[in-house]
Amino acid sequence: MTLTVPCLFGLESLVADEMRRLDLKNVRAENGRVHCEGTLADIARLNINLRCGARVLMELGSFPARDFEALFQGVYALRWEDYIPRDGEFPVKGYSLNSQLHSVPACQSIVKKASAKRLGEKYGVETLPESGSRYQIQFSIIKDVATLYLDTSGEGLYKRGYRAKNMGAPLRETLAAALVTLSRYRGKDPFCDPFCGSGTIPIEAALIAKNRAPGLDRSFAAQKWKNMDSKLWLEAGDEAMDKEFHGHYDIWGGDIDPAAVELARHNAELAGVEDCIRFEVADAGKFHRDSEYGQLVTNPPYGERLLEKKEAEDLYRMFGAALRDLPPKWRVLVLSSHTEFERCFGRPADKKRKLYNGMIKCDAFMYGR
Repeated sequence: MTLTVPCLFGLESLVADEMRRLDLKNVRAENGRVHCEGTLADIARLNINLRCGARVLMELGSFPARDFEALFQGVYALRWEDYIPRDGEFPVKGYSLNSQLHSVPACQSIVKKASAKRLGEKYGVETLPESGSRYQIQFSIIKDVATLYLDTSGEGLYKRGYRAKNMGAPLRETLAAALVTLSRYRGKDPFCDPFCGSGTIPIEAALIAKNRAPGLDRSFAAQKWKNMDSKLWLEAGDEAMDKEFHGHYDIWGGDIDPAAVELARHNAELAGVEDCIRFEVADAGKFHRDSEYGQLVTNPPYGERLLEKKEAEDLYRMFGAALRDLPPKWRVLVLSSHTEFERCFGRPADKKRKLYNGMIKCDAFMYGR
């Protein structure tokens, strides 16, 4: 079957690399999503192991849909009964881009009616109870081609289960993992985040250093599906745990707010990596390290609101001045949406990569080899 993993724009190549490392076949990336061929066992493996993908969708079919009749007939022709049992709950959501059928609520209604009609006929009932497990239907209509999926993940993959609450504007775990991956951190060098907030970047760095699968401590929608043997999830979990590393890591997170540092420690405990990370109350403007090598990955405040913009610029100036004393072999990656970041920081990036933090367009500014 075809499996599709949506992701934040800019992360497609990282997700494709993750899927190839899991030995999935025919991996191909396009804007905002990555496809591969896989089995029911691979649904469990992807959900448990993916660090940067948003969710895992199982593709049921694709067909031209220039009008509502074509959409209805295309959906009705799919073998919903192979996946959704008589009591299954099957809500519908989706989106449409550059297509004749542009009203999403109208398309949702058609997809629901067509799938309900087919299931009702197959199970010999006029009204389906929808009292059982959830089989979330998703559709995309792009350039008049409709594709129908079942969402195997349930809650987004960024919900690892370790962040009970966050400080202000949170960085999604999937994006934090992507930043650590882009920094090429693998657990050997010192790793620092001087604006750690609730600790997401250092925690994702620790999970990467230990090669611990991020989905081991949570559940997924497809675990309750009747056509997915629970043995597949146990085997995927065992396979992931067998690949874990056990070592000593030098990972540090600092923040000027004591409440943030306390929360970061709590989140690290929930993630099971508290033994790998030191969190301290510290001023990023006074950041200093003597070690010859290291990686610094951070997501400082952006100053999105007008009054905060100047504060953010002053912060970048202080931070940039502090980092001038870092030994030359350190690599630095800073995520910011501020258009004047490089000017305030005091030097142009060696490399930049466009990313999105939710709906905010950002750049990853990279310094060093």
